Amino acid sequence: MGLLDQIRADLTAAMKSKDKLTVATLRSVVAAVQEAEVAGTSATTLDDEQVQKVIAAQAKRRVEAAEAFEEGGRTEKAADERAELTILEQYLPEQLDAEALAVIVERVLADGGYSTMADMGQAMKAVNAEVAGKAEGRTVAELVKSHLS
Repeated sequence: MGLLDQIRADLTAAMKSKDKLTVATLRSVVAAVQEAEVAGTSATTLDDEQVQKVIAAQAKRRVEAAEAFEEGGRTEKAADERAELTILEQYLPEQLDAEALAVIVERVLADGGYSTMADMGQAMKAVNAEVAGKAEGRTVAELVKSHLS
């Protein structure tokens, strides 16, 4: 069973159990996947890796929205966004912890010989190829920048 099929099955189960939050969140994911499938010059079917990228983008939006609501004093809306984020995280690969990520960054920077801020773009490309969706881009960028400066 593919990831999208699993999401659809979970959506059906959530509808039967009348879990409004899960239904709304999974419907938005299915809609985003369908939108991604028809984007571009020709319609395609996304594989599990591409579906995960769509879900990761949805999760990032939830994080940013929660932060914006917090700054605006709308804590109840921020809590809703974080609740949706926990649902989305079930379909994403396990995120690397800070220590494991730091070890990967140090190893990739040493292997590639990246040492100055001028190497930031190449270093980010190499590190992102290694972590591939298992760490947030902002966190990776901060770690790489701290190691290069």
